[in-house]
Amino acid sequence: MKIFKKKYIKGNKKGFILLRHHPFIVPVLTFLVLFSVTAAVFVLTGGESLKLANSHSVIVTHDRVKQTVPTQASNVGELLKKLNIVLNEGDIVEPAVDFPILEDNFRINVYRAHPVTIVDGDHKVLAFNAAATPRSIAAKAGITVYAEDGITSQPSDDIINEAIIEKIVIDRAVAVNLNLYGTPVTIRSHANTVGDILAEKNVKLAKDDVVTPNASTPITSDIQVFVTRNGTQISTIEEIVGFETQTVDDSSLSFGTTAVRQNGVEGKRLVTYQINLVNGVEVSRVKIQEVTALTPINRIIARGRAISIPADKTEIMAAVGIAPSDYPYVYYIINHENALWCPTRWQGQFTCPSYYAEKYPGAETVTTLGYGLCQSTPAIKMSSAGADWRTNVVTQMRWCTDYAMRRYGTWEAAYNYWVAHRNW
Repeated sequence: MKIFKKKYIKGNKKGFILLRHHPFIVPVLTFLVLFSVTAAVFVLTGGESLKLANSHSVIVTHDRVKQTVPTQASNVGELLKKLNIVLNEGDIVEPAVDFPILEDNFRINVYRAHPVTIVDGDHKVLAFNAAATPRSIAAKAGITVYAEDGITSQPSDDIINEAIIEKIVIDRAVAVNLNLYGTPVTIRSHANTVGDILAEKNVKLAKDDVVTPNASTPITSDIQVFVTRNGTQISTIEEIVGFETQTVDDSSLSFGTTAVRQNGVEGKRLVTYQINLVNGVEVSRVKIQEVTALTPINRIIARGRAISIPADKTEIMAAVGIAPSDYPYVYYIINHENALWCPTRWQGQFTCPSYYAEKYPGAETVTTLGYGLCQSTPAIKMSSAGADWRTNVVTQMRWCTDYAMRRYGTWEAAYNYWVAHRNW
């Protein structure tokens, strides 16, 4: 024991005595070391802001809870995983899990699946999902609903016993087998007679056309309708009819985000031509009519409108005369180009330097890098807005506005381009 003690004192005599007589020196030294490291980082980074360009606050609404969390998650799915928010079968998250998080006050909504009864004639199907429209609910349950079919959402008849609060009722259109000049097609309608359904589908009858059965015949589920023309060669081709996209504004989603509420379904039409022959050879054809065989179903897109612009950002925009109605478009673009709104930030930097640098560590050249508020490439372009273009955020915003007007005409058009191409 004595030998060990002698060796220890011999090699560490001064330190041992110092620690014995000054027990508080360890925490003090620890503080000084940490302070020195922090100061060194501050000097090396040029006094850059501690906020990172890839760090954002996100508002997550789920399970009747709304929480605001800071995150560096790159997309919706990554954040939900970090928050241990599990998506079960039938649940829906808006925006989608692969949607990138690129701004503050970004909104994520999780809709939990709930039981729904789908009534399809004499059949009842229990579905479990959180789709936004009756057609989407039926589609996710594997039930095909055509555009001609009526479909409504109603309260459940027996909430207490069935524990189901929603009922989807499908009113099927009658499927009719139409043979149009030799081309068979199935059409659907709620029309009462053959004449009514031909008029509804815009089938134009010439004086020599024959309709079998006659126009007054009631429509039944097994009926077949023939339209023929004698003495003339007729050709009918089938064409796809694209669906339209219907956009609805939604204040529960962040500005610039979208969510698909209902998938679109293509339709189908029959185009009929009269063939003109000379010696049995076609010399021309004339389009007689177009008949919608299958009506397309619109795609429904929810477009986010929720936005909260900090006062210091509106002051910058107001200083250069940007109209308040354009603030959301400007705020969105700048947020995605330069999340820190930092006038001295080069492309690739995650913090905000306190000064302009001709180049920064890790970059061989800056001639091909974006710089400043809206990431001008090269940076020298902004000199046209003022001599203080390197560091003045208002001067840079003036240049950004001129750029937007020259290239796109309006800030809204610039925003639309950015959303479509992820750059501007």
